[in-house]
Amino acid sequence: MAEEKKRHDEEQAQEQAAEETTEASEEEASESGNDELEAAKAEAAEYKDKYIRAHADFENAKKRLEREKANAVAFANESFAKDLLAVLDSFDNALASIESASEENCSEVLDKMREGVRLTYEQLKKVMEKNHIKEIECGTEFDPQVHQAVMQVESDEHESGQIVQVLQKGYLMKDRVLRPAMVSTCK
Repeated sequence: MAEEKKRHDEEQAQEQAAEETTEASEEEASESGNDELEAAKAEAAEYKDKYIRAHADFENAKKRLEREKANAVAFANESFAKDLLAVLDSFDNALASIESASEENCSEVLDKMREGVRLTYEQLKKVMEKNHIKEIECGTEFDPQVHQAVMQVESDEHESGQIVQVLQKGYLMKDRVLRPAMVSTCK
């Protein structure tokens, strides 16, 4: 019996040692699993932070581009408007000259006014050319793309459908019609 007891005690000691070894390896596996889980959580948090930052940068860039677009649209004609200010100044000077005229210098003022209006007209034409605005040429042939017939008249000098008279000039901006030329055509 003593042998049995000894064998029994040895078996229990072996079982206990095996259980302790199993528990230790389970704890190690659990700890290494926890370490892997923690590492994965940290990596996921890092990716989430990068995503949030990238999304915020994208939204900021989008808003900035929308503001720049709105400003570009709002101030697209700024250069053209600045060019027109010089023409406006010329008209102001002309009006001041008219108001300063008297009966004694009326003829002289009229001559200066004629010259001033001519120079202002040339100045305005240069501004328009600079901004790609040009007058529509009106020869004798009617073109419905750039001309608008507002009336028909009898004419022995013109063939049917030809332009007889330009009533209002038309203008193009970069080959796009701003305003068609209003013309009268022959019946």
